[in-house]
Amino acid sequence: MIVVATADFELYHDVVGELRDRGVSFTTVEPDEEFPDGAEVFIVSPTDEVSVPEGAETVVATAAESRKAVEEAIAVLRGGGGRTIVGVDPGTRPGVAVLAGETVVSAFHVPLADAVETIRREVEDVPDPVVRVGDGARIQGATIVNELEDVTVELVDETGTTPYLGTGARGMGDVLAAVNIARREGSVVESRDIEPTSGELQRIKDRSRHESEDNRTIDEELARRVAAGELTVAEALDEHRIRGNARDDSTGK
Repeated sequence: MIVVATADFELYHDVVGELRDRGVSFTTVEPDEEFPDGAEVFIVSPTDEVSVPEGAETVVATAAESRKAVEEAIAVLRGGGGRTIVGVDPGTRPGVAVLAGETVVSAFHVPLADAVETIRREVEDVPDPVVRVGDGARIQGATIVNELEDVTVELVDETGTTPYLGTGARGMGDVLAAVNIARREGSVVESRDIEPTSGELQRIKDRSRHESEDNRTIDEELARRVAAGELTVAEALDEHRIRGNARDDSTGK
């Protein structure tokens, strides 16, 4: 059981909210109260004076660190102590999974533009973390790899990491793939080629024509921006359409 034993009201409020959001069983006590039987992990502030029972673990945190404190407490409770590993299933909306040992402590499904910041936030102040990025979606994966500094990055063979999704699980595939990627060892890399091939650009152009309602195909410059994750295909089509309208207006057509 997790016990929140702090006199710091802000830490108490934030930690209790995090625990409730995650559906984790816990209890709260004042630092000088008698502790309940079965207490395994205590969350306290740096100013609390708490003598925890023998064999119990203590997580010390400030209010600003409440989410990480809860993640650490859950990992300890589930026997998931170990190196922090971040798995990334790259794409236009990468799946990101954070593991402490074998325990998944948090997961995200974010736009590509937010992926690196999300990863940096999760490994901040963590000793010796590793980020494992799947080798699919090469351009988007390269964008993530090349923007991560001061952290070990491994490129992982992601073959077979995306599981079958049953009814009601739509949208979870990228996150579950990220969990599987995190559990595979890869090769350490410092950078990855981000230049799209002519074949990749052509596939993006073909996709734009397929998704367009007016049989429109984006140009190579826009296709490159899609490949780099700067635009979605829909956004590229809108920009192409705006450019076409502007040219028509300038020529009086």
